[in-house]
Amino acid sequence: MPAGFFGTRPLKQFVAAHSGKKILRVADLFSNRRAFARSTIYRRYIARQECEHATCLLFWKARRLICAIVIMRTAAQGNFSATDTKLLRQLHPRFVIALQHLHALERERVVRVDLEEFVRRLPLPTILVRWNLKLLFQNRAARDFCSVWESGFEQARLLKLSASIPMEIVEVCRRLKQRWRHAKKDRESTFNFAPIEVRHPQSPYLKATIRLKQLNDAVAQPHFLIECTDSQRLAEPSTPRARLPQLARLTNREQEVTRLVCNGQSNQEIADAACLSVPTVKKHLHAVFRKLEVTSRSQLMAMML
Repeated sequence: MPAGFFGTRPLKQFVAAHSGKKILRVADLFSNRRAFARSTIYRRYIARQECEHATCLLFWKARRLICAIVIMRTAAQGNFSATDTKLLRQLHPRFVIALQHLHALERERVVRVDLEEFVRRLPLPTILVRWNLKLLFQNRAARDFCSVWESGFEQARLLKLSASIPMEIVEVCRRLKQRWRHAKKDRESTFNFAPIEVRHPQSPYLKATIRLKQLNDAVAQPHFLIECTDSQRLAEPSTPRARLPQLARLTNREQEVTRLVCNGQSNQEIADAACLSVPTVKKHLHAVFRKLEVTSRSQLMAMML
């Protein structure tokens, strides 16, 4: 709907006073048809669509309106009957499921975009592979690492080769995938697998560490997070991995706030769950942002994958 639709009176007052209401016929907000036709919501939004009737499907979370679907009809189509309203009530739970799925997909997209942006800036070669063993993302350092793995440092440097993920690494991902399937089939824990290290057969200083990572609850299967190391080129006592911001120490309360943020909860929801005030939640969140060197909740979610 155009901006301002739900800010018009008396719709705004009705929404504020009737938390949890699922279906609303806009005309029911007015005492008679004449008052409805003279209202701002009719003149500005409904009449401009050459419609005469409107019904809203309302969707709530924690007594807060998070989404609405507005259905309009022309005069020729007629007003919504009792049968129409009954059908909409039956469809409302299906819309809820669809909206939850859309929310999960959007959250997954935001997490992936921020993960890619975050990983792109890392000096550590990092690769993210989908469950079907297709490449999802690799930063520039990872592309250089794969070239060195396949062709050696000198040839990769001189020819500026671009190589795919080495088959030795892909094969370990495939075996880890089979282990995950067997564990899930036997109803065992599927995320207690220790990271697996793969070393180059001729150059043992080239190493890849493979972990299973669940992006979020919307994705049934995990992804493969591959961190690559060239120990021959990391002669400094402090390696890039040792400087990664996610190694900063968080207090127990900050860890709890971080977990709730990664579950998609708002500051108010976090305050209710952790028995804190909203200002205290903000204080802890600012401390987390400072320690982990992030600037947004989505970046924090990406880092905690």
